[in-house]
Amino acid sequence: MDNAAHNARHARIVQLVSQLAPNDGINHCALGGLKFMRASCPSTRRPVLYEPSISILVQGCKRCYIGERAFFYDAQQFLVMAVPLPFEAETEASAAEPLLGLKISIDLQTTAEVAMALDEANVPIASPSQGFVSAPMDDKMSGAVLRLLEAMVSPVEARLLGPGIVREIIYYVLTSPLGGALRSALTHHSQFGKIGKALRRIHNDFNQQIDVAQLANEAGMSMAAFHAGFKAVTMTSPIQYLKSTRLHKARLLMAQNGLSAAAASSRVGYESSSQFSREFKRFFGRTPVEEARQMRTLLGQEPEPEAAYVTYQ
Repeated sequence: MDNAAHNARHARIVQLVSQLAPNDGINHCALGGLKFMRASCPSTRRPVLYEPSISILVQGCKRCYIGERAFFYDAQQFLVMAVPLPFEAETEASAAEPLLGLKISIDLQTTAEVAMALDEANVPIASPSQGFVSAPMDDKMSGAVLRLLEAMVSPVEARLLGPGIVREIIYYVLTSPLGGALRSALTHHSQFGKIGKALRRIHNDFNQQIDVAQLANEAGMSMAAFHAGFKAVTMTSPIQYLKSTRLHKARLLMAQNGLSAAAASSRVGYESSSQFSREFKRFFGRTPVEEARQMRTLLGQEPEPEAAYVTYQ
């Protein structure tokens, strides 16, 4: 595709996302698992937690920090989160040129079906790396994104055509350099898959007492191998991951359900509300009340449905 055609396609993509995300924060649509984002002002570096998803920026940029890694992410790349990961991010945006993007939640059943078909066709998939990876947008990927956005403008097309286009996008991800991480997240026998299973356990039972030795045993790994594998995938330790998951969930409970800090801390497994408040402020840089107020604005007008993972885009 020549530069003129590429620029025209990108301009149309920006126009459609702007239309589908009229409000700052998260904007939902007729297709489950697909959300649109708008931010009209920059945000400083802050903790976030992404669910397994394909994230695509069409305007603006983010700087992401995970462990010792930092990278720049803009409209030239797409991001794949193979497992739910906490990290930090800051955004560049303005009222004149807002940050615009979309996020496609990764449906494990659909992804497994496409991966199996690729295996049967002997299509090679790249080796897995970490759970947090990005790749350049090519013509096939951007073309599928444009078709998805055009379908979302019509409720009928969103319902009838949307799932097929999402499946096509998953195919392009699996056959991209990022495919290995996503494929391995489905395979419980690989180290990546075993850690993914432990992460799902943490997200399902974050409000209970979770023993790291038990997680390692359930993964069929020694403690040393489990800690090393966990750090390789998530860039953090199991204990720190559990703590950040609880704090992110508490933030959502306060912002979405109107819970007090004390009620939210108890709901996510803290025995001491004062300890919760201290750790919350240290983690988010604001008191629970201040952060919940800010979170309501960032999430937009429509509440987020209950999901298997604690997430914020």
